[in-house]
Amino acid sequence: MATMTETIELQPRETTAPKDDASDTAILSSQQTWKSPSINKYRVPVTFWSLAVTGMNDASYGPLLPYLESYYDLSYLIVSLVFLSPFVGYTLSALINNSIHMKFGQRGVAVMAPAAHLISYMIICLHPPYPVLVVAFILAGFGNGLVDSAWNAWVGAMQNANEILGLLHGAYGVGATIAPLIATSMISKAGLPWYSWYYVMIGAATIELVTSVHAFWGASGAVYRSATSGEEHKGGLAQVTLKMPAARITWLCAAFLLCYVGSEVALGGWIVQFMLKVRDGEEFASGMVSVGFWLGITMGRIVLGFITPRIGEKLAVSIYLPIAMGLELLFWLVPSFYVSAVAVSFQGFFLGPMFPAIVVVTTKLLPKHLHVPAVGFAAAFGGSGGAIFPFAIGALAQAKGVQVLQPIILALFGVQFILWLCLPRIGRKKD
Repeated sequence: MATMTETIELQPRETTAPKDDASDTAILSSQQTWKSPSINKYRVPVTFWSLAVTGMNDASYGPLLPYLESYYDLSYLIVSLVFLSPFVGYTLSALINNSIHMKFGQRGVAVMAPAAHLISYMIICLHPPYPVLVVAFILAGFGNGLVDSAWNAWVGAMQNANEILGLLHGAYGVGATIAPLIATSMISKAGLPWYSWYYVMIGAATIELVTSVHAFWGASGAVYRSATSGEEHKGGLAQVTLKMPAARITWLCAAFLLCYVGSEVALGGWIVQFMLKVRDGEEFASGMVSVGFWLGITMGRIVLGFITPRIGEKLAVSIYLPIAMGLELLFWLVPSFYVSAVAVSFQGFFLGPMFPAIVVVTTKLLPKHLHVPAVGFAAAFGGSGGAIFPFAIGALAQAKGVQVLQPIILALFGVQFILWLCLPRIGRKKD
């Protein structure tokens, strides 16, 4: 019996894939790098762009929130539905991610995720009634969930995965950095309506659709199935969520990402309102604090992504999280606009590498045939945190004020730290 920490070589079923797909079958059957096979030199940058669009989507909420509130005349509680609605989309993506891979392969993700983004942004551009807007954000969440799960699982199984995942999530951070910068400038400086930003998003999603389909068209369902044995894929999601020991790893990683993505999106989403209402900042300056936070995340993923594997993921995150908690205390307790702006930027820096680190740890603790369902479920579950916690903060802010942001974020960091310590030691056999 192979243990969970052994690399399991999956033998292709010769009768499944067409001969034309032989090269793609060989690709999926072996550990890859960013440049081997050669098509990955194209596919990897395409996934970077896809994550950049996802980052632009997630970081748009923060600078747009005050304008949505006034445009639709909404309370904190109701406007927070823009955070909660993607939860439905993320949940759906978690449930069907493995089935999409089995039936359509990576090609299915390359078509469905960008198409969901594009349709969502086209609806938002029409600035429809608020309930329709909420539905559009559900569709965007579905696209985000597919992208997160598919490309994290694929890149996370590569050689030097920490570095490539750092760059992948660095691309997310770049998208998340430029979104509030451009959106804030368009609205507060150029005087354009809030929904004009989504014309930019339509362009980004169109590029995502064209490049993703072109890059992954050869990665069909037949290719994916032939690269793995049918028996190993029976159960899929059920195997990684219900059957020990895989379920223990999957649920710990999923819970970690639930808190991590929840704290990240909540900070990025509510920081502008916090700086406006609690730190008495100007509109543009408060929007730039959001830019600083996402820029910190981007730099952390790029810089620390190369440091983390050298000191080990377990030790690295055990250092980064307490530092982030200390910066959060500084942000909360020192009532200065400039101190808050600097603290939240450095906070983003140390938070940045955590998503890539947990994905790498998951792929090291689980055998290859469980990477897609496990990472897919954990990433989508984590995306749900990006919906639930910002909504909860909005609901509490309705009654207590937006200052509730800080103690909630600090508590989420504490839970993350405990969950991280509960993960098995890499290389240890699991029963």
